[in-house]
Amino acid sequence: MLFAVLFGLSMDYEVFLLTSVRQAYARSRDNRSAVAEGLGSTGRVITSAALIMVAVFTAFIAYPDPLVKVFGVGLAVAVTVDATLIRGFLVPATMVLLDRLNWWIPRWLDRILPNLSIEGHEEDGEPAKTEPEPAGAGRHARP
Repeated sequence: MLFAVLFGLSMDYEVFLLTSVRQAYARSRDNRSAVAEGLGSTGRVITSAALIMVAVFTAFIAYPDPLVKVFGVGLAVAVTVDATLIRGFLVPATMVLLDRLNWWIPRWLDRILPNLSIEGHEEDGEPAKTEPEPAGAGRHARP
């Protein structure tokens, strides 16, 4: 149960971090600076969210039921470890080491996945199309 709750809570700021890194990489095509920029721009928000969650889960200690106390302490420790060690050190370090492999995707999968854009912009800086493309005219279709 702890793992399921922690996974649900931590995925928000993981997506937030990776979206920021991906946007920086799309602009610069330099993986190392993209990881630094993404972590720098989201670090305070992730830390603040983690601190709020730790404070809330620590408050569970005051509840008289021992199961709730254990759940609160477990989540507080897990969020602390997740936000600092995993999201703050391990993920960025792995992304720097993997370099361009972070963004590799098999061609067959790239063809079937939709081209999602953040805030209505394509990754190359052009505005996203608002009308659907004709069948067979995907983002990697050859002329």
